[in-house]
Amino acid sequence: MRESEREQFRQFVAASGGRLIRVATALTGDHHAAEDLLQGALVRTAARWGKIEGDPEAYVRRAMYHAQVTVWRRRQRLRETPTDHVPERPDHRDEIGATDRRLALRHALMRLGPRQRAVLVARYFEDLSEEQTAALLGCSPGTVRSQLHRALARLRQIAPELNETELNEESIR
Repeated sequence: MRESEREQFRQFVAASGGRLIRVATALTGDHHAAEDLLQGALVRTAARWGKIEGDPEAYVRRAMYHAQVTVWRRRQRLRETPTDHVPERPDHRDEIGATDRRLALRHALMRLGPRQRAVLVARYFEDLSEEQTAALLGCSPGTVRSQLHRALARLRQIAPELNETELNEESIR
């Protein structure tokens, strides 16, 4: 990579880093995993920096989505070991109800399948259209619509404490 390209890449990371880490955090549900995901995507982007046509941020996002779906697929192959004891969950609510709702939503999102979660993040967190989401995930707009419908229904089932008015675009963002 030439010095001018290296400087362009540094400027790109400085300008887009905040947006990209938020997307990565939404995809992984964990800040540390998000940093790893973004770093891997940026390494792949840097290697192809001079050859990227169009929006480099879109390239990084696509790399993150693909890498995260790979992680989800690997996790599906791992088997969980059931236990006799269910860990306790705190039943109290703090004074900040919005925090509780965000945590409940994050927990519910983590229980969705990889496609459903990716569709929700792309559509509501990134505010992409159905066509943009379909192109990003490599599927048809009809698949995006059906996955979105199923994902919202599953969220309502997983997290009944979030009433229907709370499961909208604003709460997912």
